[in-house]
Amino acid sequence: MTGQSLKALSEANFEDNEISINVGGFKKKMRSNTLLRFPETRLGKLLSCHSKESILELCDDYDDTKNEFYFDRNPELFPYVLHFYNTGKLHVMGELCVFSFSQEIEYWGINEFFIDSCCSYSYHGRKMEPDQEKWEEQSDQESTTSSFDEILAFYNDASKFDKQPFGNIRRQLWLALDNPGYSVLSRIFSVLSIVVVLGSIVTMCLNSLPDFQIVDSNGNSEEDPRFEIVEHFGIAWFTFELVARFAVAPDFLKFFKHALNLIDLMSILPFYITLIVNLVVESSPTLANLGRVAQVLRLMRIFRILKLARHSTGLRSLGATLKYSYREVGLLLLYLSVGISIFSVVAYTIEKEENEGLATIPACWWWATVSMTTVGYGDVVPGTTAGKLTASACILAGILVVVLPITLIFNKFSHFYRRQKQLESAMRSCDFGDGMKEVPSVNLRDYYAYKVKSLMASLTNMSRSTPSELSLNDSLH
Repeated sequence: MTGQSLKALSEANFEDNEISINVGGFKKKMRSNTLLRFPETRLGKLLSCHSKESILELCDDYDDTKNEFYFDRNPELFPYVLHFYNTGKLHVMGELCVFSFSQEIEYWGINEFFIDSCCSYSYHGRKMEPDQEKWEEQSDQESTTSSFDEILAFYNDASKFDKQPFGNIRRQLWLALDNPGYSVLSRIFSVLSIVVVLGSIVTMCLNSLPDFQIVDSNGNSEEDPRFEIVEHFGIAWFTFELVARFAVAPDFLKFFKHALNLIDLMSILPFYITLIVNLVVESSPTLANLGRVAQVLRLMRIFRILKLARHSTGLRSLGATLKYSYREVGLLLLYLSVGISIFSVVAYTIEKEENEGLATIPACWWWATVSMTTVGYGDVVPGTTAGKLTASACILAGILVVVLPITLIFNKFSHFYRRQKQLESAMRSCDFGDGMKEVPSVNLRDYYAYKVKSLMASLTNMSRSTPSELSLNDSLH
């Protein structure tokens, strides 16, 4: 058909005031004046086409004998498009997939701002929901993968003893030392370790009291010999514990890659470094300043409290929560930083001439930090009415900022605590009496479900990232 005949046919359609549309078998005749109300849409642009090539750029096929335009689209969604041309408003039913609907109206050239107010809030909320779920569930997916990998790593480590001398004995010792609660022996060892750790911490605290300090003839304070005996016994026990774990470790190269083993090393390292420093200072008085280094290292004994993480499910769950809640913790720190910066400058502007404690912005930072975290030392307080109002706003903002992420972090802690309990139960369920008999029980269904869900989310994001390209491809096929 020539361009003139098509033009004449188009003019005839205007006179007939109808246009025939076929969407996936769903046929409908539409009035041209209805389509002309929205000339920027795909159907509105059809009325301005004067060649078959331009028509086929907008539809999938064209029957010039019937003057019918064919679109290879979902016929179940086209009634929503028809309703838009008749009323000028889009409505979205609750059972529809919002992403399919979004791609469909984009294909027809209809903007989302035509969605009526009764459906707009629900529609945009459902579009944002997967991003929120991805934000909240990414750590759950990571933790599920981590649980599965930890169990497999545990099983792999236990299997390494089968090819080693005295493998079965070394495996039982490894399980007793590294898995509190695995057996009666491991429980006894765990209780002894906890008692020694607590005794070491209590001794360090008591040693700081004046009543327990001994002053020599030169006026220098020395440790109570009784506390020194307890300290040496604790160091001997911690050293024995670390050496024993290293001796029965399935893989010596990976031993110190484990966080708990590094904590064990750091709990005894200050003592031996201090011992070497004292020997150097005694042999060379010119290096007396090194004695200060020894005093600092002695304070690092407080980190021995972290050794309790090996014997406490709650402490390990807390560590996992902080590891997988870095986004929430980062947001908390960001909100606090913004609030502190704003309120410190406001307080400085108001109080700099009236209050010496708030005469500099760094001093105001301290005041804003104490106020936003609701600590309230009371060392610096505003004196003017405007300053007190600023302080009130700072405190209220601090409460809101601190409370908002706490619920998310607490929920994750509960999740990781249950996960850690299940992980320990799975490890204890393994029977290693006569070598490896079975793989620890793992919920492969949940692991597979998370993997499939993650894959589908990635595919959805890919499809959403290039909607215009998808619409163009659909229009050309």
